[in-house]
Amino acid sequence: MNNAEIKSILEEASSVAVIGVSSNPERASHQVAAYLIEQTHLDVYLINPTVTGEILGQPVYKSVADLPIVPDIIDVFRKGEDMPAVFEAEFPAIAESAAGKTWWMQLGITNEEVAKLAADAGMKVVMDRCIKVDYMNLIPEGK
Repeated sequence: MNNAEIKSILEEASSVAVIGVSSNPERASHQVAAYLIEQTHLDVYLINPTVTGEILGQPVYKSVADLPIVPDIIDVFRKGEDMPAVFEAEFPAIAESAAGKTWWMQLGITNEEVAKLAADAGMKVVMDRCIKVDYMNLIPEGK
């Protein structure tokens, strides 16, 4: 996926779910979530089934199924080998409105099997890219 396509995804989205967000400020998932909340136009939903309460002042949900909306971007911080299980667990909650949504695998994460499943469902697929870096580089300030 090229930068123009990524830019279009980010500009057109109004919401993002961050799956695998950490309460540890040293972790990339925490830093990316903080950036998305503080510096972007996106409504950010945090997902981690092992966390109760809040991270960054936001409620933490157990799964996509628990969200009040179906987010435009599903941003996943899980190892590539864990991706099929994550997709299998989370996809049913978005299946009916999957077309046009984006399954985003963070920097360093790829899984061709999941990419095909998501694409076959009509989703856009981003692999091995950081949503924070792409937003910083592609979206003009003040968006």
